[in-house]
Amino acid sequence: MLYQRSSSLFAEAKKYIPGGVNSPVRAFKAVGGDPIFVNEAKGAYLYDEDGNRLIDYIASWGPLILGHAYAPVVDAVIDKAKKGTSFGMPTEIETELAQLTVSMVPNIDKIRFVNSGTEACMSAIRLARGYTGRDKIIKFAGCYHGHSDSFLIQAGSGAVTFGTPNSPGVTQGTAKDTLLAPYNDLESVKALTQANRGEIAAIIIEPVAGNMGCIVPREGFLEGLRELCNREGILLLFDEVMTGFRLAKGGAQEALGINADMVMFGKVIGGGLPVGAFAARSEIMAHLAPEGPVYQAGTLSGNPLAMGAGLAMLTQLNEHPEVFESLADKTEHLYEGFDNVLRKKGIPYQINRFGSMISVHFTNAPVMDFETSAKGNNETFKKYFHGMLEKGIYLPPSAFESYFLNDALSYGDLDETIAALDALDL
Repeated sequence: MLYQRSSSLFAEAKKYIPGGVNSPVRAFKAVGGDPIFVNEAKGAYLYDEDGNRLIDYIASWGPLILGHAYAPVVDAVIDKAKKGTSFGMPTEIETELAQLTVSMVPNIDKIRFVNSGTEACMSAIRLARGYTGRDKIIKFAGCYHGHSDSFLIQAGSGAVTFGTPNSPGVTQGTAKDTLLAPYNDLESVKALTQANRGEIAAIIIEPVAGNMGCIVPREGFLEGLRELCNREGILLLFDEVMTGFRLAKGGAQEALGINADMVMFGKVIGGGLPVGAFAARSEIMAHLAPEGPVYQAGTLSGNPLAMGAGLAMLTQLNEHPEVFESLADKTEHLYEGFDNVLRKKGIPYQINRFGSMISVHFTNAPVMDFETSAKGNNETFKKYFHGMLEKGIYLPPSAFESYFLNDALSYGDLDETIAALDALDL
């Protein structure tokens, strides 16, 4: 395939935009080469600026569960845009979407709409601290909760040490209140809790991780966190920016049978538009301004374009729950095809999956946390990524990202993807 126009556009973008992109993973630094510039998309396909058609396995990093340019969502955006794009005042559709969300998601009574998953997680941590009167949080190495200062922390020298900033601009003062634990390691969380008893406001986690590949929680891990939080008066926060409304109507809470104290959502709750939300029981949300003392605000929060798109998307998912079985079946088909092909090739590999999330890791060892994910052969991944791209398959340009299937993918698309892998020399 030719990518001459994409390369030219990237060269021009670098003159005016840092690194030529507005989000780092788009730059292809992990895999080499120049990023692909998209012209349009429809259903399961991306169409780039050079006229190539690509089968899409990122779905805008998760939210486009029903495919690109899904007609009810597009129609809702157009309808709302004709009446005005933003008012900074209440609208009826905010309540309609809130009511629908609360009816679909377990263990929440109220929801606050914001403008991104980052903002949702940042606000949820503030609310957790305000509600508990405690300062510290526990997060897991490899889980991504946006680029708020509290989350850009790397692991210290041991399970009970403080983290240190892994981005300039994040202060040591912020870092000292963020404690790091390995994903799927309940004992490390217990040790952190013991060493900081009475100081931890919240444990925040991706219930099924998607930012070190797809990492599935071990049996008993989330249950153990729930018991620990109950015992220690800690809030359990599920970052469902990726899993919300994707794994089930009620997200990971429903799919895994574990109740969180607070859940955060991203673009899916706005049909793929820039939006986020956090939600909890009434007694927690009552601490949020203007009802309570914990401040959070945003002029574009609950804007009619995002609310209209979100209502259209969630209505479809609510009325057609069979889509979740369809997505899981398609993911299983892709898994079985990839597993057969890679076994024939005789190279080290692991395939992780849950629902419609899946990832391929070129390693012999099971991938269950960030450390084991990092052991994958990145040179093999680069060959894999670019080989698939050359055959019209667009995968996440990083070995540390989950793939997200959308229901517009046909079994023909899946078989084309499997055949592309079979033709590669890895």
